[in-house]
Amino acid sequence: MSDQLAFDWPTGVALGPDDFFVSTANAQAFAMLRTPQTWPEQKLALVGPKGCGKSHLARVFQTQSNGLLIAANEITAPFHTNAQTVIIEDMEMLNQAAEEVVFHLHNNLRAAGGSLLLTSNQPPSRWPIALPDLASRMQATTIARIDNPDDALLSALIMKLFADRQINPQPALVQYLTSRIERSFAAAADIVTRLDTAALAQRRKINKALASELLDNPN
Repeated sequence: MSDQLAFDWPTGVALGPDDFFVSTANAQAFAMLRTPQTWPEQKLALVGPKGCGKSHLARVFQTQSNGLLIAANEITAPFHTNAQTVIIEDMEMLNQAAEEVVFHLHNNLRAAGGSLLLTSNQPPSRWPIALPDLASRMQATTIARIDNPDDALLSALIMKLFADRQINPQPALVQYLTSRIERSFAAAADIVTRLDTAALAQRRKINKALASELLDNPN
């Protein structure tokens, strides 16, 4: 399996499959999206914290399956599709008025042998779904989790975030940041943004000295 890297970052970030870095934190989820034929009842919930790569993986899966991708809060009635694969992002944001739509979509896909991929930062048991029949079906969905990053993934993420800003950091700086920041996707995004902003404002180089100042003075 080749090294790849991808995360839920703003427009302009590379979103191809070759940009996804596989580590122990996301290897299971990555593998499961490669083999939808193994999903129980042909449905899967991809669950992980904000910025962990759910949107990127969903788009990679959309490309490989020629599926329909839609945000949960954009689903309205009436809703019709002939797609055999449907990806719904951010299921925790599903509007109550759209629950019956998703219920029928779920049943139609199952009857037709199609696949349903759902993404969320929460497991299905915590989605605020009022319709009992939909809630029970969602809670029975197999979960693929993306955990907070290990050191390898955190280092790769920091390098990717810098690269998206056309910045080529020294390896020593990446190692320093990896050892100092909280091990989370949000913390990596925050420090890279702060470093870039401070360097531009102060006309300084992005290096360990600047990073130390920012980390020692989080506000």
